[in-house]
Amino acid sequence: MTQRTEHTGSYYAATRNDKTDRPALNEAIEADVCIVGGGFTGISSALHLAEAGFKVVVLEAARIGFGASGRNGGQLVNSYSRDIDTIENNYGAELGKALGDMAFEGGNIIRERIEKYNIQCDYKPGGIFAAFNKRQMHELSEQKKLWERFGHSNLELLDADGIRKHIASDAYLGGLLDHTGGHIHPLNLLLGEVAAFESLGGQVFEDSKVVDLVRSERPVVKTETGQVTADYVLLAGNAYMGGLVPELDAKAMPCGTQIVTTEVLDESVAKSLIPGGHCVEDCNYKLDYYRVTGDNRLLYGGGVTYGGGDPASIERFVRGHLEKTFPQLKGVKFDYAWGGDFLLTMSRLPQFGRLTPKIFYAQGYSGHGVTTTHLAGRLVAEALKGQAERFDAFGQLKHFPFPGGRLFRAPYTAIGAVYYGLRDKLGI
Repeated sequence: MTQRTEHTGSYYAATRNDKTDRPALNEAIEADVCIVGGGFTGISSALHLAEAGFKVVVLEAARIGFGASGRNGGQLVNSYSRDIDTIENNYGAELGKALGDMAFEGGNIIRERIEKYNIQCDYKPGGIFAAFNKRQMHELSEQKKLWERFGHSNLELLDADGIRKHIASDAYLGGLLDHTGGHIHPLNLLLGEVAAFESLGGQVFEDSKVVDLVRSERPVVKTETGQVTADYVLLAGNAYMGGLVPELDAKAMPCGTQIVTTEVLDESVAKSLIPGGHCVEDCNYKLDYYRVTGDNRLLYGGGVTYGGGDPASIERFVRGHLEKTFPQLKGVKFDYAWGGDFLLTMSRLPQFGRLTPKIFYAQGYSGHGVTTTHLAGRLVAEALKGQAERFDAFGQLKHFPFPGGRLFRAPYTAIGAVYYGLRDKLGI
């Protein structure tokens, strides 16, 4: 009998709506598409493909949402981790426009999924980028102009007085409110999408770690106790691929982030912290992010551990940041504390492409995964239906290995982070 893998001890796992144990794969089966990874990339792709009539099998090494998709801050942040102007500057106006026209699609897909399949995931609209200094305010003003150039106009610049109406903190000089941002319970969103996928005949296998990938005309995906032969394969494990594909592993690096969730706060206290119910992320290089959950807890995260993993004490790591933002919560009790890994690329832009004509991959969202994974799912489905132009636009982005290889990539990147952290502190 297969040993069940348990979720991490997160707030999300404790409050998930669906606690179904899905079986492990114990036989040889066939499918149109086999997807490796049961997070947002895999399940978004699976649902789009099932809606298009494909027979799809999803293999998850642990539990659905075990990785970043079930551990993240739950924020719907538009665009990419490096914005559209970076793409324009490095690749030209044509590719900049192609990717810019897709930069705000992921959040809309999420809202469509919630409505179409009646997914209960505590969705609330609105997200704030909070600035500590004049440099960051200037960058937000330029971001507003950039996004409006691509038709994303529901934005509002906030001065010092304006941001204090939205956040009960004296930490910020101003901010940018994106009314089409928002936040959700990510694991419940994912599990709702899984239920929709299964209702269309899709199959999901948990505790089914892939141990081999045979790159033949019809690829074969092998687990320890079964295998799937498929017309197409999508690799969607991100930071949790486990070295299955070395050529992808070399061009990305797992990074850890940490989150705490407070005890349930008095409703009046919770509402006073962020009166509009928006989510917030600050503008620092190593940023903090937070929001109030559907049951009136403050969920607060931040920091980066390069190479993945967690600090010795997540609670101690995060508490100082939380209490600096909200001194009125000094000494508040934490009910949950957890960490998880996301996948960072050198360019901070996502990696979409093919290993062979039949084996696709999508990974490396660099902290902007909630929305961009949902875009990825739509693009993968389009490509497998024979309309690959939008998927292939991402394939034009160049991706290089981190300097120093696997041994030195984390310390080299951490050195760079120290530099940018100093810039944040000095406001330059």
